[in-house]
Amino acid sequence: MTPTTPEQALVELNAGNRRFVTGVPRHPNQDAGHRAAVADGQHPFAVIVGCSDSRLAAEIIFDRGLGDLFVVRTAGHTVGPEVLGSVEYAVTVLGTPLVLVLGHDSCGAVQAAREAVTTGRLPAGHLGALIDAVVPSLRRAAAQGVEEIDGIVDIHIAQTVEALLANSAVLASEVAAGRCAVVGMSYQLSAGQVRTVTTVPAGAVTLPPPAQPGRAARAAVGG
Repeated sequence: MTPTTPEQALVELNAGNRRFVTGVPRHPNQDAGHRAAVADGQHPFAVIVGCSDSRLAAEIIFDRGLGDLFVVRTAGHTVGPEVLGSVEYAVTVLGTPLVLVLGHDSCGAVQAAREAVTTGRLPAGHLGALIDAVVPSLRRAAAQGVEEIDGIVDIHIAQTVEALLANSAVLASEVAAGRCAVVGMSYQLSAGQVRTVTTVPAGAVTLPPPAQPGRAARAAVGG
């Protein structure tokens, strides 16, 4: 059965990761019959906003198959308009109940950003934009006295979760309505195991009240 709630989705992901870690994957939904079944439509139960690292293949480490996960990957799981639009599509059009930010230890993007900040030398081309996207996490880590790379990665994962909710009113509304949750996890490259870094449960977001019209606006409508 496909999970329909954030809680069920998270349980299913953790169960799949345990199978992967212990070497007993089931490889569900990867057969020809399921391929044909999902050809006319998809109903993924989780959006994975993950790092592009080649060792971070979501369907493998969570032991899932076709149609299960809606995966969006960028180096350092940085968030831009295309990522936000993809997440919004999944949670509103496809009805996906869980958004998972997936980082990993020894993240190259975080290390590159720290080196660039330390040396003052930004890389050429569009890599500079990638570095800029990670810098706020480096600043937060510095303010908290965190220097170890994997501690900085955890902060960057939490920062990405916050950025998704802060920059997408659509996602924030879905979470506030109890239809979706957002979780941040870190993957251990050697052990293959994921651990939870931060969680924003369904219903945990409180939206601000709608703005009241000003005096001029009220006068214009006879108020």
